[in-house]
Amino acid sequence: MVKDNRGRTLTDLRLSLTDRCNLRCTYCMPKEIFGSSHVFLKKSQWLEFSELDELVEAFIKLGVRKVRLTGGEPLLRPGVSSFIQRLKEIHKIDDVALTTNGVRLNKHAKSLKNAGLERITISLDALDPKIAGKMNGLGVSPKSTLAGIEAALDLGFIIKVNMVVEKGVNESQILPMAHYFKDRGVILRFIEFMDVGNHNKWSIERVVSGSEILNKMRSEFDVEPIDLSSSQEVAKRYRYLDGSCEFGLITSVTQTFCGNCTRARISADGKLFTCLFSNNGLDLKTFLRSKEYNKSKLLNFLSKHWLQRDDRYSELRSEIVKPGKKVEMSYIGG
Repeated sequence: MVKDNRGRTLTDLRLSLTDRCNLRCTYCMPKEIFGSSHVFLKKSQWLEFSELDELVEAFIKLGVRKVRLTGGEPLLRPGVSSFIQRLKEIHKIDDVALTTNGVRLNKHAKSLKNAGLERITISLDALDPKIAGKMNGLGVSPKSTLAGIEAALDLGFIIKVNMVVEKGVNESQILPMAHYFKDRGVILRFIEFMDVGNHNKWSIERVVSGSEILNKMRSEFDVEPIDLSSSQEVAKRYRYLDGSCEFGLITSVTQTFCGNCTRARISADGKLFTCLFSNNGLDLKTFLRSKEYNKSKLLNFLSKHWLQRDDRYSELRSEIVKPGKKVEMSYIGG
């Protein structure tokens, strides 16, 4: 295992398979920026799956035990099921997960299951069609996403649902979402609205804090915490006292967890980012395709980069007067 200069161990690798998405969520891909005229990466610019295999092999040697496939929307990338099968059978990664908006999940759920995938995280911010349509930027109702969730549950997938809560936009959906997914035994995770990317017009006034969300949940349900002291958990976990399931709070704005970050992220075109709020990524694609490339050099290249990282944007957020340009959420995933 490799640790950075703050003692953070690299265990979690996130691979963005494409920067394209079939929705335009207002907090990461506002339509005024990512509209029909936006130029996405050409498919030829994506890392090839064989190159992703090379990277996964190296990251395993550095301590990675979890791989999550993200986007954009990963189900827009042809070949994703075959890649998942290699992660499970060749690379022996037990903890493989996929994050999706769920719009295409009904179509792909069976092939994902056959490939060995067991865990899926769905991004969904509202049940109300009007609110959901406003937040996804295209007026799309949650119907197809909910159908995908039901199909995945029927196949035995472990499902988590992520809900970004933005003040004045979808606060009213906290309890309806909680009831809906509690009844299905699905873990719902509430995420504080973050200043990801450069275009979502973030301000602290638009953040519904984790404590506010918890108070709202307690007004309706009897709940208790589950080991909030764990440094391995991004979400603060709570269980319903009726034993149905649990929910989580991801409080990256009001209660940061930079000190426990174990994640590395690779964009679809092969840049390595060690923070969701990074500016520049390390160009792995050029290195992989260079004449000097070999597996030993790749291992040293990655190890050196992780050892030197000093990311803690969320800890410094309140001190930053003029935030610099950050990598776009759609480009790097969650």
